[in-house]
Amino acid sequence: MIGGVDTHKNTHYAAAVDDHGRLLGHREFPAKDRGYADLLSWIQGHGDVAAIGVESTGSFGATLTRYLTAHAVRVVEVNRPNRLARHMDGKSDRLDAEQIARAVLGQTSTATPKAKSGMVEVIRTLRVTRSSAVKARTNAFNTLWGVMIGAPSPLRDELVVLSKKTLVNRCLRLRPESENLLELATDPDRLLMAGVKTALRDLARRWKQLDDEVKTLNKQIEALVRAAAPELIELHGVGIEIAGQFLVTAGDNADRIRNEAAFAKLCGVAPQPASSGRTSGRHRLSRGGDRAANSALYIVTIVRMRHHQPTRDYVERRTAEGLSKREIIRCLKRYIAREVYANLPRPAQTATTTSAPLPSAA
Repeated sequence: MIGGVDTHKNTHYAAAVDDHGRLLGHREFPAKDRGYADLLSWIQGHGDVAAIGVESTGSFGATLTRYLTAHAVRVVEVNRPNRLARHMDGKSDRLDAEQIARAVLGQTSTATPKAKSGMVEVIRTLRVTRSSAVKARTNAFNTLWGVMIGAPSPLRDELVVLSKKTLVNRCLRLRPESENLLELATDPDRLLMAGVKTALRDLARRWKQLDDEVKTLNKQIEALVRAAAPELIELHGVGIEIAGQFLVTAGDNADRIRNEAAFAKLCGVAPQPASSGRTSGRHRLSRGGDRAANSALYIVTIVRMRHHQPTRDYVERRTAEGLSKREIIRCLKRYIAREVYANLPRPAQTATTTSAPLPSAA
């Protein structure tokens, strides 16, 4: 039999179908450890479990996925509901759970979810935290700059000529005439100056705190990436940030990706067939996949086109053959995806650095 689980914040709704697609039962469980145990026991009570489809394995269903995997249950990621069935039958937790189970039974969903239980998951969490801190730091400085531009002339004239870090350090040393601004309420000029200095000092403190947080996270991420994928960062053009993105895209269980072609499709660099009728052999660029990984491949491509002699030679040869720069970049991104896949760490084996030959054709 096959199980299907529609996941939510506080509850998970499960359904079970047999190998002929007949509904065996459905039930709701709390989204906590005891609920996960009861859910698995209930599904197993209907027969031998071939697989369990879980929705949102990267968010609401992440903890359930880890629990089922730890108990040797095959989990299938199901994130696209059957729109035709939803249009005909409506939507409810029971119907969604049933359609998830049928998607696994019909093999319209076959993806193995990320394990989210190892070093790569820690790297992903730290990268998300750092990204948030970087955005907040940028917002803090933009706000500081805006306040400074509108400051009274003597203070503005002193600060506007300073560089970014010098400006922040100078604002950290600002001392308002009084911490209690109400004491200056009778003198508008003194009140305005004290208020602006207070705002600039507090914004500078915020920027400094966020900057220290980003630097600490950078060190932690670098140490983890070097430990997780030493071969990957040895590739030309692949630094800590780029390697971290590739690791997050592949997940802790990189062996879930069948081959390098599947990894290329995951990164959105596999040409998709677009033939119909009398038109044959036509392909178009993939617009799907992990766009952050696609961006990382683009960055590596540009770096190699500028500083990697074999890549420069390849660009010259393909240009002479009549390919445009965009087509050459597409070919190079596909090749780099192949090389990155060969150097991803895998639980079952030690990844070794390989240098695949440059592609000779699109």
